[in-house]
Amino acid sequence: MISILEQQTLFLNISRQLKREIIAFAIGGTAMMFYNLKDSTKDIDLVFVSNEDRKEFIAAAKKAGWTNFNAEVIYGERKNIPIMLKLIEERLDLFLHEVIDFTFSKEMQKRAAIIRQFEKNLIIKVADYHDIILMKCATDRIKDIDDARAIIANKEINWQIILKEAKNQLSLGNEKALMELGRFLEKLQVLVKNVSDKILDELWELFLKQIEEKRKRLKNKR
Repeated sequence: MISILEQQTLFLNISRQLKREIIAFAIGGTAMMFYNLKDSTKDIDLVFVSNEDRKEFIAAAKKAGWTNFNAEVIYGERKNIPIMLKLIEERLDLFLHEVIDFTFSKEMQKRAAIIRQFEKNLIIKVADYHDIILMKCATDRIKDIDDARAIIANKEINWQIILKEAKNQLSLGNEKALMELGRFLEKLQVLVKNVSDKILDELWELFLKQIEEKRKRLKNKR
C-alpha cells in the first residue's frame, strides 16, 4: 500500500526527472488521498490528455527506477487499459484519454479544480469526486464500492452532475456508460440509503431510450 507521504515522495522523485512541465489528472484512490478520504492506496491512477505528456512521464519514471508491468494481469482484455509501471510493490496505472469504458471528458477536466505542483515540472489536477464515483463503476471491484461509499458519506453529492456526465459519456460514444453506472449505483443503494431513487429511475429511462434508438438504427440498416 502507498501512504499519502509515500505518494508525495514518488511524485517528487519522478518530477525531478522530467525535462519539461506536464499535466496529469489524479483519479481513483490517488485522488481520494488528496481529498483526505483515504490514508493509502494500492496503486497511483493518473489520466493524461496528451500522449506526449504520458510519454515524458513514463521516461521520467523509468529514470527514477520504475519498470514495465503487464496491464493484462490486472485488467484482463478490457478496452482502454493503462500503461502500467512498477517499483517494488508500488504501481502506476497511466491512462490516456479513456478509463476503461469512460472518456475523461473536457467537462471532467474542467471540474478538476484542486491542483498540486511537484517541484517545477509535474502538475497534478485532482478529479472532482463526482467523476471519481462515475469512473469507479468502470472497474467495479469491491474496493471501488467501498471508495464510493466513503465519498458519499463525506461529501455532499449532486446526483445531477453524475447524471449529466453519464449523458455526456453516451454522446461521446461510450454505450456501456449508462448500464455500468446504473448497475454500480444499484449495488451502492443496497449499502447506503442516500443514493437517489430519482437518479436510478432517470438512468433506467435513458438506458431504455438508448436500447430503442439502437434497435431503430439496426432496423434501418436492413
